[in-house]
Amino acid sequence: MSRLHEFLNGARDTLPLILGAIPFGIIFGTLASAAGLSLWQALGMSLLVFAGSAQFIAVSLLGGGAGMVVLLLTTFVVNLRHALYSATLQPFVRHLPGRWRAPLAFWLTDETFAVVQHRYAARDESAHKHWYFFGSCLAMYTNWQLCTLIGVAFGQAVPNLATWGLDFAMLATFIGIVVPMLRNVPQVAAALVAGAVALAFHGLPYKLGLLVAALAGIIVGVWLEQRRETRHAVGEDA
Repeated sequence: MSRLHEFLNGARDTLPLILGAIPFGIIFGTLASAAGLSLWQALGMSLLVFAGSAQFIAVSLLGGGAGMVVLLLTTFVVNLRHALYSATLQPFVRHLPGRWRAPLAFWLTDETFAVVQHRYAARDESAHKHWYFFGSCLAMYTNWQLCTLIGVAFGQAVPNLATWGLDFAMLATFIGIVVPMLRNVPQVAAALVAGAVALAFHGLPYKLGLLVAALAGIIVGVWLEQRRETRHAVGEDA
């Protein structure tokens, strides 16, 4: 398959997830405007950070007067999942030069990972699957910038846009991404524990409930995965 076909297919396969991200990006722009960020500050965050959940948390924490240490620690833990994404995709991209790996790493999102890992799992001999990766990344990145711009503009023109319930679209998108990827007990347990802890600690200030939930999910998932590997090793030695 040619580079162009791979690129276009990557953008096409990401489109359903982009539709779910559109309201999310618009709401971010609205909240950024309400938090006192200028148009260029909001766009700058989307251009240079490009991490929806981290941007939402950062805007909420800034609006709540949180310190820089809390902001950095919270966004760091929430984005730890990207280390797992990178570990999954690394075998497929390690042969690429740095000029490819660096931008692909920066552009990697939940939505792109969801479609790209399926493409790399396909048993064909295409030498241009990184162009598929690139197509997905560029489609998501362009959408996020446009939605941020729209959100800032509408946030100033339409009061209380963030209360319209548009964030449900992104929630549905994340459910659609996560559920098909829960293929074993450690993964299911990590998701359930993280969800339960997030609900239990929802009232914590500065969105710290998300921090606690992410840590709890990671700890449970890693612990159960290690136990499973140990049992397999013992079974092979027996």
